[in-house]
Amino acid sequence: MGAPSDLESKHSADAATPPMTDSSPLEVSAIESKYGQTKRGLSPRHVQLMAIGGSIGTGLFVGIGASLVRSGPLSVVLAFIFWGFLFIWPCNLCVAEMLAYLPIRGTIFELAGRFVDPALGFALGWTYFYAGVMLVCVEYSAISSVIQYWNTDVNPGVWIAMSMIVCILLNVVAVKWYGEAEFIMASTKILLLIGLVMITLVTMCGGNPRNDAYGFRYWGDGNFMHAYFAEGDTGRFLGWWKVVLYAGFTIAGPDMICLSAGEIINPRRTIPRVARLIFYRLVGFYVIGVLCVGIICSSRDEGLMAALDSGLAGSAASPWVIGIQNLGITGLPDLINFLILLSAWSCGNAYLYSSSRTLYGLARDGQAPKFLLKCTSAGVPIYCVGVVSLISCITFLVTSNSAVTVFFWFIDLTTTGLIATYFMMLITFIGWYRARIAQGMPISSLYYVAPWNPYAAYLATCLGFLALIFIGFDTFEPFRLQAFITSYFCLPYSVALFLGWKLIKRTKFVDPKHADLVSGKAEVDKECAIWEDGGIEENYRKALSEMSFIRRRWESMW
Repeated sequence: MGAPSDLESKHSADAATPPMTDSSPLEVSAIESKYGQTKRGLSPRHVQLMAIGGSIGTGLFVGIGASLVRSGPLSVVLAFIFWGFLFIWPCNLCVAEMLAYLPIRGTIFELAGRFVDPALGFALGWTYFYAGVMLVCVEYSAISSVIQYWNTDVNPGVWIAMSMIVCILLNVVAVKWYGEAEFIMASTKILLLIGLVMITLVTMCGGNPRNDAYGFRYWGDGNFMHAYFAEGDTGRFLGWWKVVLYAGFTIAGPDMICLSAGEIINPRRTIPRVARLIFYRLVGFYVIGVLCVGIICSSRDEGLMAALDSGLAGSAASPWVIGIQNLGITGLPDLINFLILLSAWSCGNAYLYSSSRTLYGLARDGQAPKFLLKCTSAGVPIYCVGVVSLISCITFLVTSNSAVTVFFWFIDLTTTGLIATYFMMLITFIGWYRARIAQGMPISSLYYVAPWNPYAAYLATCLGFLALIFIGFDTFEPFRLQAFITSYFCLPYSVALFLGWKLIKRTKFVDPKHADLVSGKAEVDKECAIWEDGGIEENYRKALSEMSFIRRRWESMW
């Protein structure tokens, strides 16, 4: 499978078509020979665990408690269903369609420049870089908060330094070893979440020391939905919307697929397979997870509200742990806190990887300094990892503020950045869709086709726009300057990036009829032939060998 030959010849013959990136193929080849490049060392199981477990962290285990108290258990479930299935799911599938066709090392940032406007590629790349660095800071501050559950005497800056060193070491080794480390850590938090769900199922049916079959007791007496910021139905709607925005932070989008596209083994098979798992990930981990947390712990639990008000650290503020303790089960809090610590470490490790690869992709497109292209012999962009680690040192703000307070600062800063990033990814897909329709690219030339498009992409784009506009609705009355800044900082940042690059470089919106759909495809085809063609031959050889073995066994029997 591949793009039609007449489409490729059309692009090669169209001398009037302007380049969509700042680096020509010859320049890219010279850069690779001078600086090296990343290598395809991530196996399908690495990518699947990164995509599934990359975002399951303290937001789902600890931070969810604030949403439960504020809005009620039904609002939490409905909000995660709404955001997950109407925004995150379409975004994942749309990105998978583009990157299965062109899994280039410039990733989706380069594609945004090709299909929409080079200024959008610049803004998208630097917006995600900002969001990625903020996510690294979120997890580092979470680690210090979780460790304080055991020890409050040591300055939290010590724990941040320790977590930084471990994540840096894991990111500077060969990418396959990074993948192995992330595979192990992501597996532990998936097992943790499965274990918590099973505990909820057993205990709600009476399998607990108190023999209390509590079922959905905590949803009664009008506690299933709480009013927030207003009274009555308006307040219940705003409470639900506030959780929708929190889901924008908690539920991961397609960023791991985007950033690892240039390092995935057999990307044209792996990317669609990972994208198809998003439905099961949304249902199995997020929806069922938040449903269970509202079952095992009351949204009006005095211990949970006191923990949130006093800023207690780690699992002391986790509704899971508080619910388990209320049932008289002992011995689990320390274990759960340790596993939450591993999950935070895993997320910090994953987003150090993704933000460093973002910076590498920007440098490849001439939108960041060229020295950042330097890769080790193992294919690691070493200077990119160093820059991200240097910026993430702002997490040491915890040395003069509460670790929990800083944690929620970074959550607000990150949420807007993530939603803005996914919004621009959807805009990129719309540009891709228009281009392939305008140029007559047949569906048969694609390796994966996202369903329900372009309507699903348009709906998700509208939801993303609304979320960005109303993300800080509760910061105006009474006006809270710090909350307003952390909620809305990313919007002027991204707009300034787009307009600044557009004015400086005098870029133009791309005509769908002239969008570049083929540059880099020949190189990717050559790389993928190792797995696509070689894989077929290897399977055929194994089949012949197996048939021969069966035939010999059959003959020996007779």
